[in-house]
Amino acid sequence: MADFILTPEDDKRITGSIRDAEKNTSGEIFCVLMRASSDYRMIPIAWAALAALLVPMPLLYFTRIEATTIYIFQLTVFLVVMLVLLLPAVRLLMVPKRTMFERAHAEAQRQFAAHGLHRTEARTGVLIFVSLAEHYVEVVADIGIAAKVEQEVWDRVVKLLTQAMKRGKIADGFIEAITVCGELLAQHFPPGAINRDELPDKLVLL
Repeated sequence: MADFILTPEDDKRITGSIRDAEKNTSGEIFCVLMRASSDYRMIPIAWAALAALLVPMPLLYFTRIEATTIYIFQLTVFLVVMLVLLLPAVRLLMVPKRTMFERAHAEAQRQFAAHGLHRTEARTGVLIFVSLAEHYVEVVADIGIAAKVEQEVWDRVVKLLTQAMKRGKIADGFIEAITVCGELLAQHFPPGAINRDELPDKLVLL
């Protein structure tokens, strides 16, 4: 869980790195760390329903059990399978990686819009997004800065943060990513005469 991965000191370091990076640019950097991008509850329920649907066939063909008993057994199978698959550690194993990445990507886009990164004056908002359950990292850049930076560069930022997560150094990974994004923004959008801070300088934990 995010609460145990980041200490209050880590949070201060990340906030400080955002402020330092934004001193050299009119751009904005925002960070979001999520425990999971979805609860994926419908997938265990679907597997449990499938298991329950398969129960009657062999019992009807190979036994003389009454229909009422079969129904009770079917319902029991559904409930047991569902409760087991709903356990967090088990639930994520049932979710296809493609589905997890699609949910995480959609959540990154939603967070970008929800925190107003698309409303900065020069369209220079950059979101650094991490979803722990999916092991997913994405950098979402608004059109102002995205038009000036190749996607390969953002991919390298993602790789930096992903590698830091694998080492258990998520705070260091955020700081590295913030530093690189700050340098990119400073290169293309240096601070103006009035360098307004349009977004909060913080990491949001969800």
